[in-house]
Amino acid sequence: MDRRPGLSARLKLTLSYAGFLMLAGALLLAAIGVFLLRQGWLRTNPEGAWRATPGTTFVLGFAPMAAAVMGFLLVFGLLGGWFLAGRMLAPLNLITHATRTAANGSLSHRIRLPGRQDEFRELADAFDMMLARLEAHVAEQQRFAANASHELRTPLSVSKSLLDVARADPGRATDPLIDRLHAVNTRAIDLTEALLLLSRADRQSFTREHVDLSLMAEEAAETLLPLAEGQGVTLETDGDVAPTIGSPALLLQLTTNLVHNAVVHNLPERGNVWVTTRAGPRTVTLTVENTGDRIAPELAATLTEPFRRGTERVHTGHAGVGLGLAIVRSITHAHDGTLTLTPRPAGGLSVTVELPAACSP
Repeated sequence: MDRRPGLSARLKLTLSYAGFLMLAGALLLAAIGVFLLRQGWLRTNPEGAWRATPGTTFVLGFAPMAAAVMGFLLVFGLLGGWFLAGRMLAPLNLITHATRTAANGSLSHRIRLPGRQDEFRELADAFDMMLARLEAHVAEQQRFAANASHELRTPLSVSKSLLDVARADPGRATDPLIDRLHAVNTRAIDLTEALLLLSRADRQSFTREHVDLSLMAEEAAETLLPLAEGQGVTLETDGDVAPTIGSPALLLQLTTNLVHNAVVHNLPERGNVWVTTRAGPRTVTLTVENTGDRIAPELAATLTEPFRRGTERVHTGHAGVGLGLAIVRSITHAHDGTLTLTPRPAGGLSVTVELPAACSP
């Protein structure tokens, strides 16, 4: 929800504390003044001017002293209120951080707010319980997908072997049905392998190493260059050395998926794909852009969903299994990165992956 900027809760509490302290001080000083008047310490002459009674000359400084006291109360109230508000809102800051971490896909984080039971601890404990249930539910789904994919591997491999034998038999009659079955079986195998890779990325079950994204980009471009040439697409790579920490296999798969997606979802002829890497002080980026049909922003926002395809952009027979960008998203999140899809004004798509930069040795 878009909201207009406003004062922070800490500043509001600070002003409330300071205002209450100033009001209490003003009432106290007023009460002291009334008491002095009633006791005859301060009197007025017939012209209405204040005058001191004999022996009470110190009361002449009451007004300046009251102003000084109010100034002190204002400064003390602001500083003390700011400190107290910070102490009171510290648990909310922890809960907010945990919420943002969960929103980025990490469900393993827990608040575990210390201290005795109160409203903040109840909220934190309830949030931890919700995260635990969500994590267990997601892990169960991931295990199911991984187990189902493993179970499908064997029968698909067997059927592939049988179809390969049938296709290689020199005595068989030409039967297009066998070729069609072989194509369907190959697609099912690709889908199974993609599901296994997606499950592996979601579970973050990989070893982290130093990786240069520019080398990943060059390797992916070299692998897919024949496909690009066959589709009449010009493939260009450029950029800086971009060191990060992660799985070389998964980051290569991420880059390959992006480049493959850019090649097959392109113009029917004379298309272009640009692969660039950039290195910053804290992050490194990989950007893959391609020409193509114009893409609505609402469609671009859904392309990372599993089995979601921009069918109106497909001009080749290499549409994939519908998990390419979903795998890219999972690998990016598993490496604590961000994925951004932006439609190009001239048509096509620009995909940017931003990952934490590797610390210099």
